[in-house]
Amino acid sequence: MRVIIEPNYDKMSKWAADYVAARIIEANPTPEKPFKLGCPTGSSPLGLYKELIKKYEAGELSFQNVVTFNMDEYVNLPEEHPESYHSFMWNNFFSHIDIKRENVHILNGNAPDLTAECEAYEAAIEAAGGIDLFMGGVGPDGHLAFNEPGSSLTSKTRVKTLTTDTIIANSRFFDGDLSLVPKQALTVGIGTVMAAKEVLLVCNGHHKARALQHIVDGNVSHMWTASMLQMHRKAIVVCDEPACDELTVATYKYYLDKERGNL
Repeated sequence: MRVIIEPNYDKMSKWAADYVAARIIEANPTPEKPFKLGCPTGSSPLGLYKELIKKYEAGELSFQNVVTFNMDEYVNLPEEHPESYHSFMWNNFFSHIDIKRENVHILNGNAPDLTAECEAYEAAIEAAGGIDLFMGGVGPDGHLAFNEPGSSLTSKTRVKTLTTDTIIANSRFFDGDLSLVPKQALTVGIGTVMAAKEVLLVCNGHHKARALQHIVDGNVSHMWTASMLQMHRKAIVVCDEPACDELTVATYKYYLDKERGNL
């Protein structure tokens, strides 16, 4: 695992965007061989998306031959609802770049058969040749996508019932009304993410410090599902200084020295 420590959220977001852009450009994607990008939602990746949009607007990056697969979507929330992840992605990213609508894949939380929808999603990823780079955020309890504490570390795309903690945390997007927050979601599994060629996780803020400590310094555990990235062949965690508050001094200095070329 590679850990990048940046001073603040803006610099963390720029480092992550620079890396993603470099990987897309390096791949030189074509219609026949597109670059497959996994996409998260939430507050953490907003800066990353803004930086990628800047690169597109500056003519440095095109998404014409990029195919995206989103991590998750709420169940029984209309796609046009302002808090659906369809709305989130189009409002904050897709509407501002040159991606083709047919290249965007987001789980359908209103499908008549949710299990079939999840199975079809996994099949679509496989048919595309797998995901080249899966971007992700992490929750304060260490969850990745909606793989909350206790989730299987080999799980695939499936229906998940959300924990009370997640419902409470997400209520801020629903005017603080817990009754309005969907109680289920469709989500890729930890196994789905682990199958990607690369994973890039962004982690910011003091409220994510315990999660980062478990991801970087702790044991692999189904109670902190993002810790499974320790086992990935090419995983990068990009974080800001406040997220490092729970790391040991030795671990913090190790990763700084490693990136400076001192190790």
